[in-house]
Amino acid sequence: MAFTETALRNLKPSIKSYEKSDGGGMYIEVAPSGRKTWAIRYRLAGKQEKAILGEYPVYSLQKARQWREETRTMAALGYSPQQAKQALLSGLDECLATELRAYAVKWWRAAQLKGESIKTDIAKADNVENFAWQWFSEIVQKTNHNPRNIERVLHKDIIPAIGSKTLSSITIGDVLAITDTIKARGSDQMALQTRNILKRLFAYAIARQKITFNPAAAIEAQFIATAKSRDVALTPDEIGNLMCAVYQSSIRRAHKLAIHLLILCMVRKSELIEAQWQEINFEKSEWQIPAERMKKDRPHTVPLSSQALEMLTELKFLASGSSYIFPSRNTLHSPISHSALNNAIRTLDLEIRDFVIHDFRRTASTLLHEQGFNSDWVEKCLAHEQKGVRGVYNKAEYISQRREMLQWWADFVDKLIDDGRKIIIGRHTTKK
Repeated sequence: MAFTETALRNLKPSIKSYEKSDGGGMYIEVAPSGRKTWAIRYRLAGKQEKAILGEYPVYSLQKARQWREETRTMAALGYSPQQAKQALLSGLDECLATELRAYAVKWWRAAQLKGESIKTDIAKADNVENFAWQWFSEIVQKTNHNPRNIERVLHKDIIPAIGSKTLSSITIGDVLAITDTIKARGSDQMALQTRNILKRLFAYAIARQKITFNPAAAIEAQFIATAKSRDVALTPDEIGNLMCAVYQSSIRRAHKLAIHLLILCMVRKSELIEAQWQEINFEKSEWQIPAERMKKDRPHTVPLSSQALEMLTELKFLASGSSYIFPSRNTLHSPISHSALNNAIRTLDLEIRDFVIHDFRRTASTLLHEQGFNSDWVEKCLAHEQKGVRGVYNKAEYISQRREMLQWWADFVDKLIDDGRKIIIGRHTTKK
């Protein structure tokens, strides 16, 4: 955040020196003694340099900001502000001093002659459009498996709105104006995708020391596209992105496998986290959930895919002898809390719309129906009761059909995780 004179005066010393930024590479360093020194970092010929102005309040905030603009202009022209300052202060070898004085004078003359046009050239070099295409060519095309989607968003919504502005001038309001325009077209998820692209763009700008604040990252995904009850079904890309983020995160291994199993088995969260080993039949590749743990008080059989079996084999080792598949960290005699998986997902940096864990069931149902699988098989996987006369007479469990369908579903999810990515997801399988 930019300084005020009051804020500067109120900066207190600490045990160690620390820095506070005023933007544009300039900052003030506060020493343990209380001394406050203006300094700036800039790039010259591709390398980072540092220049020091002097102490505050000898150099006021206004003088420091003027010095910042002069320094940035000088560096943009290819001259070293630090060397020029040394030359102007003299005290150097006479021959070198003469050369450096000429160097400094050359800069001052150029700056005076070009005036505002120099600043305009700098602003043009650092505008969003130029930097966006630099980012696209240097990063996106080399790392993204489908760069055309990002290219289309840049062309359609980002460049027309903020392309002519400098990177440092972009605000949260600018980002919201873009996403609100897209939402007005009825494309909430495209608005979220555009925010995510801007977030990555500005993150790269920070890494290149063009800016110090990411305005897109300050806007949470839920404020752009919010999940609605009985409404969200994740897309295949979103499933892949979610599971990739899960396995690359630092959350507990058992929680990673739990999230994966929720997607593969299509059960409710409570049915999974309260599961006990006596319910798992490894020989028959089945999970028998007793009636007392089911919403409709009817027992439910889950045919287990080969992936689910391998995860359960690993979880058997992780359970350390507990009767529960997912024992609590505090005691082996209780399962994990109902909020444990929700909390784990909240720690992830996800670039997908807001969702809840129960949406995994709707997601699986939607995608399986889209693939043409029999609706009776899908509804039986969800442990839904059939309505009317058909429900009275149709007592089929469709075990063999559901087994084949859930194996297809597990293989499909594997492919989504592996889509153009290199990620090791654990002991049960490896993606290369």
